Amino acid sequence: MLIVQKYGGSSVANTNLIYNVAKRIQKSYSQGDKLVVVLSAQGDTTDELKAKAMEITSNPSKRELDMLLSTGEQQSVALMAMALNSLGVPAVSLNAAQFGLYSTSNYGNARIKRIDTERINAELEKNNVVLIAGFQGINRYGDITTLGRGASDTTAVALAAVLHAARCEIYSDVDGIFTADPRAIGTAKKLNFISYDEMLELASLGARVLHNRCVELAKKYSVVLYVKSSLTDDEGTLVGEDSKMEKMLVSGIAIDKDVSRISVVALKDEPGIAFKLFSALAKEKISVDIILQSIGRNNTKDISFTVAKDDLDKALEVLENNRAFLGSDKFIHDNKIAKVSVVGAGMATNPGVASIMFEALYDVGVNIQMISTSEIKISVLIDEKEADLAAKAIHNKFMDNNVNLAV
Repeated sequence: MLIVQKYGGSSVANTNLIYNVAKRIQKSYSQGDKLVVVLSAQGDTTDELKAKAMEITSNPSKRELDMLLSTGEQQSVALMAMALNSLGVPAVSLNAAQFGLYSTSNYGNARIKRIDTERINAELEKNNVVLIAGFQGINRYGDITTLGRGASDTTAVALAAVLHAARCEIYSDVDGIFTADPRAIGTAKKLNFISYDEMLELASLGARVLHNRCVELAKKYSVVLYVKSSLTDDEGTLVGEDSKMEKMLVSGIAIDKDVSRISVVALKDEPGIAFKLFSALAKEKISVDIILQSIGRNNTKDISFTVAKDDLDKALEVLENNRAFLGSDKFIHDNKIAKVSVVGAGMATNPGVASIMFEALYDVGVNIQMISTSEIKISVLIDEKEADLAAKAIHNKFMDNNVNLAV
């Protein structure tokens, strides 16, 4: 049976943990499984490498930054290969260029275009454990790219899809998917199962357990996905297709502090103005999340929206450069905010979720700045300092109201 495993940076942060993972791999290998193992950089290596770049320049070339950051994963796979060989397990480490993961040229956030399987299959035929450097690809120029922070998950799921693996196992230092971050909310419960759609919402809304693009791929190619701890033998959480049974009302609560709000004031209240605004941002590849438009007054209206904190300066620059085009001379921004969200597939057919959520925020005196909803999620924008308080209050309110927060 072919299995793809992925181990996060916290699982291989030091020599002892590398050997812990090596022994887990050895156990699977001894059972006759063929293994492709994707690794992240050790511990805080990526942050440390980025800090080194900032010591050189405050505005490093994105190409060179990708060249630098990709070395973290290469260290991990090389060290793991040495550990496995010392345990008598044949293993080979490969970076993206060696096995052929081809990506777009968007440095820092490249997308996978295709994956060659010839080299990996050849190594598996030799009974080697194949260790893959996650998070990286190569573009049409032969340059190294990175796929976005946390994208070793996406590397693993993409490999599981093209190799037709029996399953993909994502290992970290937590036991699976929880109804909230257990380090912040002690009453959070582990889920035995969560649907692709629910997990995709949670990942997109700030839950750090899985990279959102890996969930998209898992759903698209029906990859059987397990999230487990590298420190225990617990079953973890299965991420899969919606159950035919009645869906859970709320499956999880997420906090995202990587949010900034921008308000464009006194735009002309006329057709096409929103198109002008968001097309200007789209041309610079700036993603927009929550959008709120005020009721028109005096032939003008205000539009507020959120972007990632890393995109704030670029977004403001785009607005300044398009001031005459947009017809607005006032831009207000705030990067001291957070987004708190509840997600659940059962919300679409069960009224009252918003009421419970808003009551919880009222109970602890948290003011809502913006609201966004879909069939399976409600997100609110609040003051960043109140994010943890709000999430805990919402989580406890649902539990107090006997809402099923776990399977």
